Amino acid sequence: MQYLRSLIFNIAMYAWMPICGLIYLPRMIASPDGARRAMDVYARTTLKMLEAICGLSCELRGTPPSGGVLVAAKHQSFLDVILLWSAAPRGFFIMKSLLAYAPVLGQYALRVGCVPVQRGKRGEAIKRMLAEIRSGKREDGQLLIYPQGTRVAPGATRPYKVGTFALYEQLGQTCVPVATNVGVFWPKRGLLRKPGRAVMEFLEPIPPGLGRAQFMALLEERVEGGSNRLMAEAGFPVAQHPRLGGDPVAEAAHDVAQEKT
Repeated sequence: MQYLRSLIFNIAMYAWMPICGLIYLPRMIASPDGARRAMDVYARTTLKMLEAICGLSCELRGTPPSGGVLVAAKHQSFLDVILLWSAAPRGFFIMKSLLAYAPVLGQYALRVGCVPVQRGKRGEAIKRMLAEIRSGKREDGQLLIYPQGTRVAPGATRPYKVGTFALYEQLGQTCVPVATNVGVFWPKRGLLRKPGRAVMEFLEPIPPGLGRAQFMALLEERVEGGSNRLMAEAGFPVAQHPRLGGDPVAEAAHDVAQEKT
C-alpha cells in the first residue's frame, strides 16, 4: 500500500511542477520575486502532498539564516532540496549547468539567481556572482551548496570537496552547516516514500576567517555528526563516521598535506 501511495505522490509532484510553472509564468517574466513566489508555493504544496499522501511530515530545527551567508548542507535526496529552499528567505543554489536546461525547473532557477557551474569552471561562475553583488545587479542572500557535491545515501561516506572552502574564503561570510535525515524516508533512488518525520536542522554557524584545514574539519564534523544523530533518532543504525573519532582538525590538516604532495 505504501508503494501505491508513493507512486501517487510522485505522479502528483511532477505533474504539479509544470502546472505551477504555467500559472506563475507572467509573474516569473515580470520579476525574480515572482519566480521565487512560484517556487515557494511549489515547495510548500509539495510538502503538504507528501504528508497527506505518504504520511511523511517534515520538521525544521534551529534558526534559518536571514542575511548574506553560505549554507552548506547534507544532501540525501530531492526532499532536502525542497526543505532547504523553503527555509531560506533569499536562497539561491549553486547548480550543475545541465539543470539550467531542465523544463520549468531550470528557467525558474535561473530567474531567482541560482548559479549554474560547469565542471572545472566553478571559479569563473563565483567571480561573476560576486561582481554582480558588488555592482548591485544581484541581491545578496543565502548561497546554498552541497559540500559533498552529490546525494549521499544514509550510512554511506563521501569526501567533502575543498571547493566549499574556496567559496567560504572568497565570500568572507559566515557558513551555516545543515544536517538532515531525509534519506531515511525518501531514498536517494527508488519509489518508496516512508511514513514518519524527516528533520532538517540548522547547526552552529562557522565564523569567517578560518584556515582551510580548520574550516573543512569543523564543517564535516558538524554536518556528519548532526546528520548521524538525526538518522539515529529516526531509527536508522548509524556506524561511527570514520572522521569523527579523533581530532578532526589534525585529520583535515593531514589531508591537505597529502593533496599537496
